[in-house]
Amino acid sequence: MYDELKFENCSHSKDPMVGCALEGAAGILAGIKDISIVIHSPQGCSSTVAAAYDTHEIDFTKRKVACTRLFETDIVMGASDKLKELIREVDSKFKTRAIFVIGTCAADIIGEDLEGLCRNLQPRINARLIPLMAGGFRGDSYAGIDLGLRALFPFIKKQSEKIPNTVNLIAPQANLNPTWWADLKWMREVLEKIGIRVLSVLPHETSLEELENAGLASANILLSHDAGYEFGLKMQEVHGIPLILSDIPLPVGLKNTAGWLRALGKYFGVEEEVGTIITEGEDTTIDVLRRRGLMMIQRYRNCRVAVSADATLGIGLIRMLFEELEMIPELLLFRSSMPDSQLLLENELKAMGISPKVVFSADGYQVKQSLTDSNVDAVFGSSWEYYMAEELGIKFAFDVFNPTNRVNYLNKSYFGYEGMLNFLENVANDWERALRSKQINWEEYL
Repeated sequence: MYDELKFENCSHSKDPMVGCALEGAAGILAGIKDISIVIHSPQGCSSTVAAAYDTHEIDFTKRKVACTRLFETDIVMGASDKLKELIREVDSKFKTRAIFVIGTCAADIIGEDLEGLCRNLQPRINARLIPLMAGGFRGDSYAGIDLGLRALFPFIKKQSEKIPNTVNLIAPQANLNPTWWADLKWMREVLEKIGIRVLSVLPHETSLEELENAGLASANILLSHDAGYEFGLKMQEVHGIPLILSDIPLPVGLKNTAGWLRALGKYFGVEEEVGTIITEGEDTTIDVLRRRGLMMIQRYRNCRVAVSADATLGIGLIRMLFEELEMIPELLLFRSSMPDSQLLLENELKAMGISPKVVFSADGYQVKQSLTDSNVDAVFGSSWEYYMAEELGIKFAFDVFNPTNRVNYLNKSYFGYEGMLNFLENVANDWERALRSKQINWEEYL
């Protein structure tokens, strides 16, 4: 079990660490090719959509986005005509198969009826119009991911037959690894090794044709413990595609990777092939750490730590820290509310026999207050927690999650065996950096 921390006079976020619903929804749509986006908002919100395309590393010249640029007069007088005209222009110039019309907080305030507007305008528009209200009032970015996936669902065609040994991968971007594309790549490579074909990624560089054919898959794998669960269950209910492996931690660390791979192998009947991957992966990891990480356990043993992360990486990280590095997780700070993964967290903590303090939907104030009241030696988090730890006198802080100060030219996974080494490499460098004196007068040695 865990001890959930409560905060008085904190019903509203004092320092949000998670973006609004628009950020999450835009992150989903930016992963789909062959579409354009009309955002009904002041011009500032369009930067959130631009950031979503940045997340997918989509070249600026390939983005088809238009904004109504609402002003104060539009909020007072209404802006339906302005939106209709922009939709017509986008349809004639971009010529995409679908146009997603996104409403923001401003559209919510106006009371814009996007569904009615799109329905009435559709006969005169070549592209398929999909209204999506995703203003900040609708929730945080994780809620926005679910809204975005919900908007994609009608595109998936019902299929009477399934293609054996095929999967869809859901919500790979709901992951705080700064280079989450590497985790997606690891997943694809592992599946390919055991003869499983990825039919579609929902979504990343996904065509509308791939989206339409997602109903042919024989299984769905959710790559997040923070969002996408509702979509996976609906795929199961409507399209008869089972959602698998959602009740176990994702492959973070040695034991979780082996457990996840064994469950995958058992489901598809390829236990022998999976056993080979596990043996080779563990041998490689142990060999590298013997040569380059001999002091690892002596260094980290009994170090009391706080983990500030998402559930996607955070749940798996707990076992890696506790059983493989012999650290003591005393404080867990999760950015999402984790409505669908709290039971998984509870089961994991019970199996390990530990009872850390836990915060769900942690904002900046709650993270800092929790760290202030704790007695930890180190913090795993992002650049936010790095600076908080420095201010609070916590000696070791590991900048391993988004947003990060690290510059990554090469994508590095956190999933799998190489992913564990990538993670430990970052931790080791931050540990050494913390031990370097900031008081040395280097001019004495010049």
